[in-house]
Amino acid sequence: MDALQESGWEELRKEARKIEGDLDVKLSSYAKLGARFTHGASVSEWLDMVVQIPARLAVLMVNGLPGNVDAGSPTLGSSRSWKSMEMEIQSLLEKLLDINDSMSRCATSAAPTTSVTQKLARHRDILHEFTQEFRRIKGNINSQREHAELLSSVRDDISEYKASGSVSPRMQLLRERAAIHGSMSHVRLKLLIILFAWKFWKIFPSDEFGHDLDKFYTIRHLISDLQIDDVISQAQSTRAVLGSQRALFGDVQGKVKVLGDKFPVIRGLIGSIRKKRSRDTLILSAVISACTLFLIIYWLSK
Repeated sequence: MDALQESGWEELRKEARKIEGDLDVKLSSYAKLGARFTHGASVSEWLDMVVQIPARLAVLMVNGLPGNVDAGSPTLGSSRSWKSMEMEIQSLLEKLLDINDSMSRCATSAAPTTSVTQKLARHRDILHEFTQEFRRIKGNINSQREHAELLSSVRDDISEYKASGSVSPRMQLLRERAAIHGSMSHVRLKLLIILFAWKFWKIFPSDEFGHDLDKFYTIRHLISDLQIDDVISQAQSTRAVLGSQRALFGDVQGKVKVLGDKFPVIRGLIGSIRKKRSRDTLILSAVISACTLFLIIYWLSK
């Protein structure tokens, strides 16, 4: 490698080391952001920066416990957003890739020595490590961002439901049960009145009531029609209420399914716990069986 090529190589290597230093610093900050997202308080920061939801409410939604907001923790919203940092890191990685390609072409144009080849391989390894680390942190942040958006939508649905003036599902079910029992009592009372009138007519079948026979039957049929209409209306209203409850439970089931689909890691963890429990049960059963068998053999040998 002549002097001109060597000076170009050193210039490219100097610029590569500078970009690698910048990437190291920015990836450290980006990793801290990812660590905050991985822990519980990061979701409140994301909601406060992006969704503009108060941090305390977001932490209450995620953790279910009050007072988990660290008011003194620094946020990226004061200096730069996570998106701008992500774009800067991506730009630096692309620039470092171009410099590595230039270094490779510079080394290929001349007779590369062992030292040059090792240095070039080292720069490529550093670029690969930075790229993998950036993708890992970015994946974690995107996962937590989707988690925060999902929790935000659930919180908005709950707020809308409360703002609509609806009572809790338990109170609603109790009121519906009381209304159904009241309707049934009302129907029983009317049926008792009709039965009493019919018994009264059978007990006193004299001629003095004969002129009221047609009137009585007319009244009885009217009352029966009213009773049937009342029962049908009560059944229809009960059916409508049960349909609304079914839709409500369907929405809840859908939310739970969405949560399960969003976090397959949870399902995998639950499956692993079940497999480990089954394996422990089998091992314990095998040990107990072996001990019992040894005791029987020992007892028979005596």
